[in-house]
Amino acid sequence: MKKLDGKVAIITGGAMGNGLGIAKVFLSYGADIAIFDYADSLNNTVEELKDDYPKAKIKGFKVDIRDKERVIECVNAVNEEFSHIDILVNNAGVARLESFESMSDETRDFHFDINIKGTWNVTQAVVPYMKKNSESSIVNLSSVTGPRVADPGEVAYATTKAAIMGFSKALAVELVDYNIRSNAILPGYILTPMVEGIGVDSNPDDPQSVIDGIASAIPMKRLGRIEELGELAAFLASTEASYITGHEFVIDGGSTLPETISVGV
Repeated sequence: MKKLDGKVAIITGGAMGNGLGIAKVFLSYGADIAIFDYADSLNNTVEELKDDYPKAKIKGFKVDIRDKERVIECVNAVNEEFSHIDILVNNAGVARLESFESMSDETRDFHFDINIKGTWNVTQAVVPYMKKNSESSIVNLSSVTGPRVADPGEVAYATTKAAIMGFSKALAVELVDYNIRSNAILPGYILTPMVEGIGVDSNPDDPQSVIDGIASAIPMKRLGRIEELGELAAFLASTEASYITGHEFVIDGGSTLPETISVGV
């Protein structure tokens, strides 16, 4: 028996990047999944996953998590289709780098509305269904950016990801009597389309050199793989983590460990 057999998971932002890695790993452990995403690639992703995991039940829902009514509609549809909801992975998020002083209210609110309010919307719609289960798990994607580190241009993103940490801990306390666990994952650099986009934006002629530069500053000398993040999410979602709630788990190849970039001893 696989550790997620019989479980139904909603994964937001599951059409690509970290969310796709989580979806693949969950499916490999026997879960059925519903992907909430607004990307045009959603349908293609769902069809490819169905080809790779023909025994699983996989549904895609085109949804902007800022739209609370649409979120509720989709969560209700998942429960009707699958009959229960055991796991929620709040993965959907955005990041746009811009200096604090020049950032418009629109860009600020873009981060807040998706990274915080969107996560709130989906969770609030799912929890009533989770209360009907014997046990459930919420996995929130925060980041090392905000709770642990930050670079220039990341004020909006860092603020929202730090907020997700508070959200995750407070949920853990409030929902513990219903045997609903809430934990957070803090990724460092994972090789996703978002990170690849940083390479293109920074050096269109040689984006790989940017990725290699990032890797050189990580103790493990590489970026993480989306499947590695998926394995951590699957552990937190499973009964293997049944005594873990309200905690944060860094997955960054050691990138937040060095006290300084280099020091002579």
